[in-house]
Amino acid sequence: MTLDRAVLAFAGTMILLSVVLTLFVHPLWVWFTVFIGVNLIQSAFTGFCPAAMIFKAIGVKEGCAFR
Repeated sequence: MTLDRAVLAFAGTMILLSVVLTLFVHPLWVWFTVFIGVNLIQSAFTGFCPAAMIFKAIGVKEGCAFR
């Protein structure tokens, strides 16, 4: 799995987790979903993604988006 796919899989998992938390725990968990969305948008424009840095540090091979 490349870094790009790992970041996308992680983001999707976090979005689904935040939706479940919003539905079953407390409605204010929706702000976690907002945070994830804002992070995805800023990484699209800047190329900076904390999750990509963490995955790269643990040895996931680079893809073409996050170098």
